[in-house]
Amino acid sequence: MIRPRTAILVLLLFSLKVAAQDFAPLDRWKSALLAGDEAALRSLYSSNPPAEIQTPRKQPIALADELKFWGGLKREGLSRISIDIAKLEPGPFAGSEVVAFETELRLKTSSGPKTEYVVQTQVWLTGADPKIVAVIRGEPRRLRQPMKLNPNLYNPQANAKQEIQEALERAGHEHKNVILVFGGNWCYDCQVLELAFHHPEIEPTLKAHYIVVHVDIGEYDKNLDLADQYQVPLKKGVPALAVLAPPEGRLLYSQRGGEFESARSLAPEELMAFLKKWQPAAK
Repeated sequence: MIRPRTAILVLLLFSLKVAAQDFAPLDRWKSALLAGDEAALRSLYSSNPPAEIQTPRKQPIALADELKFWGGLKREGLSRISIDIAKLEPGPFAGSEVVAFETELRLKTSSGPKTEYVVQTQVWLTGADPKIVAVIRGEPRRLRQPMKLNPNLYNPQANAKQEIQEALERAGHEHKNVILVFGGNWCYDCQVLELAFHHPEIEPTLKAHYIVVHVDIGEYDKNLDLADQYQVPLKKGVPALAVLAPPEGRLLYSQRGGEFESARSLAPEELMAFLKKWQPAAK
């Protein structure tokens, strides 16, 4: 039988096929989390062989720390759990299943409601008493993380200069500003930022005050003249943003220090503060 550590190494977190399926053992895991029942949670992890748990960078996580992380959510105000399964398929050894998913955690805190997202992959040994034998768990994030990359976020055939001009003309009529997002389809954080733009707390403000233009940089070999024109140093990383005012495209903001390069680590409040700062003044 393949050891769990070997199983972990063959899991691919970001090349997943969407699969709208249910997995009964995962429902038991979810119920234990929602109840804050650490004993029930512990019983779902294999002791022989011991469950092996890692971060995506293959740093080991002790079972005690894993149980403390999940079991402590109830004390932090956990009120709701949603699980979005991206992959469910036979595992790397007989009688095993691999399930990759994103967990949405709703928490009621003293400062108000908070939502966190955790992406992870579990290997279960199925049977009469299913057990988790291996896990890759990402860090909790305040923004939804993509379970697979959207290959069509940036159109490689688009005429970016024309799209910017059209966006500025429309923005002038609609009393909006234009956000340029420099990036590429390969960029994980560009995908995070795009999901954030559709966050229920963010999208209304974005749609009311901005038009977004995605500027494809290819493999750092496309539209570099536009990055220079709008004073965006791509060497600081992408996604990289610029904000323009219509009608002539006056530069209001350019990302000089890689502020959005690690979009996965942003909180909704940070993105909202940015949008409110650079939105057009009220008529």
